[in-house]
Amino acid sequence: MTPAARVGKGASKPSPRVSKRMRSVRVRDTAPELAVRRMLHALGVRFRVRPTDLPGRPDITNLRRRWCIFVHGCFWHGHSCWRGRLPKKNVAFWREKIASNQGRDTRAESDLLERGFRVLIVWQCELDDSERLKRRFGKFFRYSPLREN
Repeated sequence: MTPAARVGKGASKPSPRVSKRMRSVRVRDTAPELAVRRMLHALGVRFRVRPTDLPGRPDITNLRRRWCIFVHGCFWHGHSCWRGRLPKKNVAFWREKIASNQGRDTRAESDLLERGFRVLIVWQCELDDSERLKRRFGKFFRYSPLREN
């Protein structure tokens, strides 16, 4: 489906310049995702990157331990921080775009939970405080031991 076909009532498609910028945004190996992967690796956590056989293609997962981590960009996934603010131009388009991303995120998370996975969402802005994020990882992995006895 083309971007123009996805645009609903009241929303106009973005300018060619904005469309070009949107196409250049990477799907995987983004700076926030790489930072989270480095942090997890330093903590001794083993994982796979973007497995195709799971709903929503989590950014980081461990099938054996049944956990998934999504690394969300604050803008693209509609976080409430300053990075998640909508642009001032074409607000209807962006509102609809972010809402559809959030709906897809919710469906993927519930599908994973139904399959017995534990899910952690890491927001881009959380990388500003790496110590706090490491504590969050500690709580998350406390219930998913890293080594077998």
